[in-house]
Amino acid sequence: MKTDKLSSMGRQRGASVLTTLVMVLFFGSLLTLVIKLGPVYIDDLTIQEALESLEGTEGLSGMGPAQILSLINKRLSVNNIRGFDLKQIQIEKDGDIVHLNVDYEVRNNIISNVDAVIHFQHEYELKGK
Repeated sequence: MKTDKLSSMGRQRGASVLTTLVMVLFFGSLLTLVIKLGPVYIDDLTIQEALESLEGTEGLSGMGPAQILSLINKRLSVNNIRGFDLKQIQIEKDGDIVHLNVDYEVRNNIISNVDAVIHFQHEYELKGK
């Protein structure tokens, strides 16, 4: 009876060296992607919040496109978004409603000559007070 228990314990082994190496490489690659691409998505969320906060701004419908871009630039600089080009925001006015179309992509170097391209597109209809 004791020998059966020992023989079954002898057959139980942990993960092989190859399996452990594959797991370390997989999770290391996943961690690298999160570290490289995570800030890009966080910046996009910050840009969305800055543009959505324009809703209800005093005198927004009376502002020209240059004034609206200046207001957006101030909000982005407060939130430490420095690499965003304001030329990627298209502003159209339709009476009291301001249409914002944001279409941009971010290229991020992952490893050596491997890049990730992330494309963002957002549309907003804003109305000021």
